[in-house]
Amino acid sequence: MTYGIEIAKICAIARRYILFLLTAVLVISTGCGPGSPDSSDLDGSLADDGIEFREAWIAMPDAVRLAADLWIPESNDPDQRYPVLLEYLPYRKNESRARNYELFSYFVRRGYVVARVDIRGTGNSEGKLIEYEYTDQEQEDGEVVIDWLSKQPFSSGNVGMFGISWGGFNSIHMAMRNPPALKAIIAIEATDDLYEDDVHYMDGIAHVDAYEAGQDLANIVPAGPDYIIDEEYFENRFDTKPWMLIYKSQQLDGPFWDRASLNTRYDSIKIPAFVIGGWYDGYRDSVPRMLEHMAAPVKAMVGPWAHSFPHNGYPKPQIEWRHEAVRWFDHWLKGEDTGIMDEPPFAVYVRDWYPPDLSLEEIPGEWRFEEGFPLGRTQYRDMFLGADNSLSERSSPVRTHSLEYDPTVGMEGGGPVMWWGDLTPDQQPMDDASLVYDSAPLEEEIEILGFPRAFLNASADAPLASWVVRLSDVAPDGSVTQVAGAGFNGAHRESSQKPTALEPGREYPLAIELHFTSWVFPPGHRIRVAITNSQWPMFWPTPYSMTTYLRLGGNDATRIVLPVIPHEDRPVPRFLPPAEKGPGLPGFRPAPIEGTATTSGYAEVEGLVYDEETGIGTLVATNAGGMIYPWAEARYSQKITHSTNKHDPAQTSVRTEYSRTILVDDRKLLFEAVLDFHTDLENFYYFYTRRLFENGELLREKTWDETIPREFH
Repeated sequence: MTYGIEIAKICAIARRYILFLLTAVLVISTGCGPGSPDSSDLDGSLADDGIEFREAWIAMPDAVRLAADLWIPESNDPDQRYPVLLEYLPYRKNESRARNYELFSYFVRRGYVVARVDIRGTGNSEGKLIEYEYTDQEQEDGEVVIDWLSKQPFSSGNVGMFGISWGGFNSIHMAMRNPPALKAIIAIEATDDLYEDDVHYMDGIAHVDAYEAGQDLANIVPAGPDYIIDEEYFENRFDTKPWMLIYKSQQLDGPFWDRASLNTRYDSIKIPAFVIGGWYDGYRDSVPRMLEHMAAPVKAMVGPWAHSFPHNGYPKPQIEWRHEAVRWFDHWLKGEDTGIMDEPPFAVYVRDWYPPDLSLEEIPGEWRFEEGFPLGRTQYRDMFLGADNSLSERSSPVRTHSLEYDPTVGMEGGGPVMWWGDLTPDQQPMDDASLVYDSAPLEEEIEILGFPRAFLNASADAPLASWVVRLSDVAPDGSVTQVAGAGFNGAHRESSQKPTALEPGREYPLAIELHFTSWVFPPGHRIRVAITNSQWPMFWPTPYSMTTYLRLGGNDATRIVLPVIPHEDRPVPRFLPPAEKGPGLPGFRPAPIEGTATTSGYAEVEGLVYDEETGIGTLVATNAGGMIYPWAEARYSQKITHSTNKHDPAQTSVRTEYSRTILVDDRKLLFEAVLDFHTDLENFYYFYTRRLFENGELLREKTWDETIPREFH
C-alpha cells in the first residue's frame, strides 16, 4: 500500500526550507561593476531621498580589491563626518540593491553611512573564492575593510557592523578580533556555535541542507556586467572545491568549527553587542547564551519571527527594529544618551498557545523586559515520564519501554523544516510513531522560558543511535502544537570531539538540552513529551535497524525539567511599528516564472509519500523564481528529493538538481548543478557535477566523486 499526505496541509511546512536564500537565491544576475554606467541611473533614483550613492574598490594587502557600495547622507557641508555601518556578505551587492536601498535608507536618513561589501571572490569582488564560510581570509580582509572605512573623508572614524544570518555571523566574528575602529555590532539571527547550531550538523547530527547546494552554484557566477568567461574565472570560481564536500569531511566538533565559534571564548568580544533572534529561527539559542556569558555590554531581543529582519518578519507581529538599532548605534558610535542602556537588557516576546495551523499569520503573546538570562525567578520543575505513559511530578514504578526505529519518522510532522523553528503542523502523526507521555489536564496556566532539559536512561541494540525529544502542548480538542525539541547523537554522550560507539544493550544516562523556547500552557491543556530516534530529513538517519529502550522510574528517573516562570509585573517595551516602505528602486521586479514559483525564495513541498510495502519514504521539494534588473534577467529552479528506507536506514539519499539562467544582451548563460549524496553502512558518497552553457554550448563541466567515511553519523 502506498499513501501520500495531503499536499495542501504541508506546503507551508517548508517555507523556511532553504536558509538565507531570501537574499542569496535571487542575486545571480549580471551586476554593475564599480564605475559602470548603470551607477549613474541609481544615483539619479536616489536624488530625492537625500542619499548619495557611490561605488568603490577597497584594496587588500595582496592587491586583491573588494567591491563596495557606499550609501552616504547628502550634505552641503563637505566637512561633515558620519559613523559607518558595515554589512559584509557574499550575496552579490549589485543584485540585492533594491533590498539594500529599502534596508539601508532608514539608517542613512538618520546620519549614518552604510557600506555593503562583497567578500573576496564573490559578487563583484576580485580574487579567488574563499575556501568555505567564515575563513581567516574573510576575517583578515574584514579588518582591512573596517580600517579603510574609518579613514575615509566621510567617516567619523567609528564603525559598526550589522547583518542577518551570514552578516550576523561575521559581525560576531569581527567583534571577536576587536579591530580598533569597530565600536559596536548588531547580530540578527546568527549563532555562537558553528558545529551544533549551523546548517551542516544540526544538534551534532549530519544534515544535508538545500542551502549548501544552492549557495555553491551562486558562488561560481562570474562578476558582471561583462561576465568574462576565461581561465582566470574557471580557476578562481568555477573549478573551486565545493564547500559542502569540505563540511561533510569535518564530521566532529573541534578546531575546524571552533575557529569562529564564540561559545569557546565569550571573553574575546570587548565591544558592545546587540543580538536579535526569533522563536521560529534556528539560531535563537545564541541570544540567551551571549546574554548570560559575555562580559561586554549586551542587549538582547527575541521575537516571534523566522529567519528575517523583524520589520518585515514572518510571523507577525513585526516591529521597527531599526529604530532600536539607531538608538544603539547613536549611543555607542555617536556618544548620545538615547536611554537604551537604561532599559532592562532583554526584550522577549512570550508566546501564548495557538493551534498547529501552518497558515497562522500572527503569534499570540506579549512583549516584556527582563533583567537578563537566566531569569532569577525561574523555578525548575521536574516532570517524570511514567510507566503508564503519564507525565507527572512523581516518579513511577520501574519499567522499560521499547521503540522500533523508523528512520522515516519526521516527514509527516515537520521534517521538511530545516531546523527547530518555524510553524509546524499537528504533531500527532509523528507522536503515533513515538514514545509519548502526557500530563493530566492543567489546573492553572504554566509559563516556561528558557532551555528545557531531558534526562533519559536509554539503550539501544545497535552501536549508533540518535534520540529526538519533543515538548508539545495538547489542547482539549486533541490538537498537538510543538513547543520545543532537540536531537542528540548518542555517540556524543561524553564528547562531540571524541565520540564513542554505544555498547549494544548497555544503558546510558543522556542529558539533552532542548532548544530555547517560551510558552504559556493554558488551564485544561496537557504537557506532552514525545521521544523517537528520527526526524527525517532534518537529521540524517543512523544506519542500523534497531530497537531502543527507555527505562522509567527509580531514583534517577527519566524526566524533563521545565524552566517555569512565576508571574511578575515587568516593564513593557514600546516598539514602533514597521516604517512605511517606499516605492523601491525602478527596474527591479520579479520575473514571471512558469510552474512552481515562490516569491520568498524558499522551497515548497511538492510530494511526500511513504510506501508501506517497500518501507521507502520520499519527500520532494521544488522551487523556482527570478528577478529582472535594469541590466539583465535572472532565473533559478531547484528540485530536492529526499529518500530513506525503514527496513534499511543505511540506504538514505538526497538528490538536488539546481539551475540558474542569466539573460543579458544576446547571451544566455546557464549554470547547472546536480548533487547525489547517499550513504551505506560505512560511508557517505558525494557525486557532484557543475556545468556551464553559453547559448546552448557546453563551455565547462567539472565533477567531484568522493567517498567519505562515516564518523558516528
